[in-house]
Amino acid sequence: MAAQYIQYKGIKFPPGYNSVENLSFAENDFEVRDDDTFIVTYPKSGTVWMIEILSLILSGGNPVWNQSVLNSSRAPWFTTQLGLKAAHKLPSPRLLTCHLPIQIFPRTFFSSKAQVVYTLRDPRDVLVSYYHFSKMCLPFENPKSFHCFLESFLSGDVPFGSWFDHVTGWMKLKGKSNLLFISYDELKQDLYGIVERLCHFLGKNLDEAAITSVVENTSFEAMRRNDMCNSTMLPKEFMDQEKGTFLRKGVCGDWKTHFTVAQSEYFDRVYQEKMLGLKGIFPWEQTGPENNSERGVNF
Repeated sequence: MAAQYIQYKGIKFPPGYNSVENLSFAENDFEVRDDDTFIVTYPKSGTVWMIEILSLILSGGNPVWNQSVLNSSRAPWFTTQLGLKAAHKLPSPRLLTCHLPIQIFPRTFFSSKAQVVYTLRDPRDVLVSYYHFSKMCLPFENPKSFHCFLESFLSGDVPFGSWFDHVTGWMKLKGKSNLLFISYDELKQDLYGIVERLCHFLGKNLDEAAITSVVENTSFEAMRRNDMCNSTMLPKEFMDQEKGTFLRKGVCGDWKTHFTVAQSEYFDRVYQEKMLGLKGIFPWEQTGPENNSERGVNF
């Protein structure tokens, strides 16, 4: 049976923990505080990873908070009913999480001093991870096949809408002092350096030992062992853990084990058409699509 998605302003949202009322409140009535930090991603782009990193930075590298409090309580999903209640109860400064595209992000943010850390990932890896996630997350429609999911992804007919629209929408704000763009590739290549950059962005002065603690406690294996972020605590009616692992691989380039040559060429054509105005600035473009030889810029 097809999933009965929530529709809000032309975008699908998973049922159960989303509603038109909550999404409208998030856009129009949510009160942003000047010292809020928002973790914004398109699904399967490193959301959990960034929650863990920022939680540890805010706690000075001490892992107790990360290891004793669920990530959904540390950085609530304020677009959901439960997340909104949690967000209202949090003292400042708050960490808040969402997958919202720019056009329905809280309006009060744009007149505030609040900060956004936007994490983005090679869309081919996003697609593969999203495909596997959709098979185990019960509010999502189970994909008929990988190729069917690829078609839906490229057309934007998936929960949270088009990856292309999401990324290009947020990238319009590139250069704003209260936004920081981080790629999954950068996190994999130089986690220590990215933690230093995040500390500077957040105004947190962590010493070498604290930064090392952040890095060690946000390794993929450390997060897989941490029940506060590995989703094993989620109820069975939400996540079928027998169909897969939420933190599955945590690598760059896994798309190469899923795409056929024809699918890769098809994806590249759509990518080039939709990302024309942002050509050559992303790290994954160093090796494709179209085997771009330019180095990705430092966000």
